[in-house]
Amino acid sequence: MMFDPIYLLVCLPGLALSAWASLKVKSTFARYSQVRAQSGLTGAEAARELLRLRGVNDVRVEPVQGFLSDHYDPGARVLRLSPDVYNGHSLASLGVAAHEAGHALQHATGYGPLKFRSFVVKPAMLGSNLGMYVLMGGLVLTLPVEFNASSRAVEALQGAGMISRQEAPGTKAVLDAAALTYVAAAIGAVVQLVYLLWRAGVFNNRREQ
Repeated sequence: MMFDPIYLLVCLPGLALSAWASLKVKSTFARYSQVRAQSGLTGAEAARELLRLRGVNDVRVEPVQGFLSDHYDPGARVLRLSPDVYNGHSLASLGVAAHEAGHALQHATGYGPLKFRSFVVKPAMLGSNLGMYVLMGGLVLTLPVEFNASSRAVEALQGAGMISRQEAPGTKAVLDAAALTYVAAAIGAVVQLVYLLWRAGVFNNRREQ
């Protein structure tokens, strides 16, 4: 397969944006990891309490190795938190834990965009060319799901008295920085999709009609 320099030109901005977003989230998390939450709760304790308060009692909260490897597994109904988040008492830890708990709450309440994203992304696992296009589309569909989880996180933490009004901006800053990684991934996916469609002659066909 021949190397296409146009592909490199197309991908470079997306790669640069992704690298910047990654540095941003790491630096913001590191900053607010030094700010201890007044509640004294760990991320794991906060996540479990938020789920309990909303009647979600069938989701386990477990530690998982890796830096910011936090995620919610809807199939296993397990919320997995990285060591810094699971054991941490900081605003960063509570924010990330509450964000992932937000995904569990989305699942429990049948949140439409989450269900639709899961439905759309499944064909990508088939490994077909169509699956690749669907996966890229799924990255774009990730944005409303992630933003909603972050919004739920800050509101839930404040509503439960786990963070004060003064602590909310710091927690939000961590989640906003994390959201940039999803925005970067979505932009990169759109750019690659446009490139693939161009290579397939889709735009040329339109001009010829």
